[in-house]
Amino acid sequence: MWIERKALAAEIPAAAALDTRQLCELLAALGFPVDGVASREGGDVLDVDITANRGDAMSHRGMAREVAAKLGQPLTPLAPPPVAEGAPKVPVRLESPACPLYATALLTLNPGLGGGGTPVEAQAFLRALDASAKGLPAVDASNELLHRYGHPTHAFDADRIRGAVTVRWAVAGEKLVTLDGVTRTLLAQDLVIADEAGPIALAGVMGGDGTKVTEATRRVLLESAWFDPKTVRATARRHSLHTDASHRFGRGADPAMAAVARDLLVDRLRTWAGATLEGAWTAGALPAPAAPVTLSEAMLVRVAGEPLTLAEAAEALTRLGCAVVAGSDALAAQPPTWRHDLAIPDDLAEEVLRLRGYEHIPSVLPPLEGPPQRLSPDYLLRRALARRLAHLGFHQTVTYGFISPEADAAFAAPGNAPEGRTLANPLGREYSVLRGTLLSSLKEAAEQNLRQGTREVRLFEVAPTYSSGPAGPEERFTLGLAWGGTQGGEDYLSPARPVREADLRGIAQDLGLAVIPEVRGLGEGLFGFEAPVADLPRPGERIVSTFRPFSRFPSVERDLSLLVDLGQSYGALATAMRAALPADALQDLRCVDVFRHKSLPEGRQAWLIRLRFQVDRTLMGSEVDGWVASALAAAEALGAKLRT
Repeated sequence: MWIERKALAAEIPAAAALDTRQLCELLAALGFPVDGVASREGGDVLDVDITANRGDAMSHRGMAREVAAKLGQPLTPLAPPPVAEGAPKVPVRLESPACPLYATALLTLNPGLGGGGTPVEAQAFLRALDASAKGLPAVDASNELLHRYGHPTHAFDADRIRGAVTVRWAVAGEKLVTLDGVTRTLLAQDLVIADEAGPIALAGVMGGDGTKVTEATRRVLLESAWFDPKTVRATARRHSLHTDASHRFGRGADPAMAAVARDLLVDRLRTWAGATLEGAWTAGALPAPAAPVTLSEAMLVRVAGEPLTLAEAAEALTRLGCAVVAGSDALAAQPPTWRHDLAIPDDLAEEVLRLRGYEHIPSVLPPLEGPPQRLSPDYLLRRALARRLAHLGFHQTVTYGFISPEADAAFAAPGNAPEGRTLANPLGREYSVLRGTLLSSLKEAAEQNLRQGTREVRLFEVAPTYSSGPAGPEERFTLGLAWGGTQGGEDYLSPARPVREADLRGIAQDLGLAVIPEVRGLGEGLFGFEAPVADLPRPGERIVSTFRPFSRFPSVERDLSLLVDLGQSYGALATAMRAALPADALQDLRCVDVFRHKSLPEGRQAWLIRLRFQVDRTLMGSEVDGWVASALAAAEALGAKLRT
């Protein structure tokens, strides 16, 4: 957010004594780092990084409160000319608890009676903040107040409003053309400002095009309300409308500022546009204040890591605007209306340390107590599972734990209703359900790889899935596996063929699953299954193999060209030959070539078997010949013959 130095100094005169570098360092020490400094309209403007929970700091007044608390200096009093309230000129009805307070006023604009439009100073202020004046005093004053004091306001063309103004939930299917010219279809969860003809604004987000202020506007109805932050955030996200107003209401505006902002806006319109006040009134009342938060001295010391008195804490919290009542071993702090983020004792302790200065927190290494704990058996099982699948040629993937309702319904188990797994405030519909299955995400990842030309895709994921339970979502680790494409084809012994369901059943058997899970088709040529990790056999105790030193003597190789039947099993032949050879001398036995030709006897093929021997001494030719003869004899016992 942009902060103009001159405007900040107007809120806290003590800031004028700091140069730009000192001010940047001070803000960073308060937890508001400055990302950059720009020179605009003859002065410096700071780009300040503000965290999402500090909506109160998203204005010059809010930032000035922080600087004043740090420096222990007073703020410029905020005392707008009082506006006398009377009977409503336009009825206002609040039909939703999401808007408990609505302050408004009705004015007639008389630019010819002393009003010169938006002042040059206000236009320069808006330009310095990377905004632009519209040339309409009601609009420019609302924008200027938002950046200066942080409370969004809005001006309607009063002559375009039909009847009473109502703050209510939208009727599903209602239409509203917003100020950006987009026609939006509303949902029942949207909070709207409406007249008797229908919605005229999305509450806390954006006004409607039908009641906007133009150069022809002669009467304006002002809005300065307080809206529930969750409602505003959800509405802005649903309609992809992220405005200055929604950013502030969505992060928690100050409800006590609603009437003050209305009075400030009235004063500016009187000064800028020669406006005549026809009436001002407020519907509803301030929401109930937050309960006081108790901070014990023991907790303060524990968080600080060193002795810290309640008197120091009370002084710091008072500077931040809290009403503090101190006791012998604890204090009770009533947070100010603009600090909705102070809700638990930890918040108070952190604020004390922040204002005191992070540089005063001592650096202490945490104590290490006791021997390292053994790894969890569940973790060891998941690690062994991932290693086994990696050895089988599968690639581990990580996907999002949230999916769309449609993706969840495609593969979730029957009876696992999504209602118990649906988020109340999701990032979007595509991330609104805690997944009940891994197959949807694996299917999407596998299809993406196949579209990119991958010949064969082998993916697996070991991650939590969720089921709906009476106490909320229940988590369990699940194995999901997807396999598709073309397998083999790299050499003569493994001809190319498409992946089949039987391949996945073989993987399930290899993993030791007692009950083979259902193999499901995920798409053309793509299959998958999933199973609870708890159903897999537990790995045994770790066995450390005995190291066998490498021989320093050369190995000896011999080839046997054998004629075997076409139906001969290679596994049976290799097993018989290995059994006839000394285990400590045989290093390798494998078939390195297969030859089939009409020149061979009918029904026969030729296998070239390569044997490699090595021991920790020099081998004699006679003993190697004896071993080869033993291997040949074992092969001949199965019907093989030496090819000459």
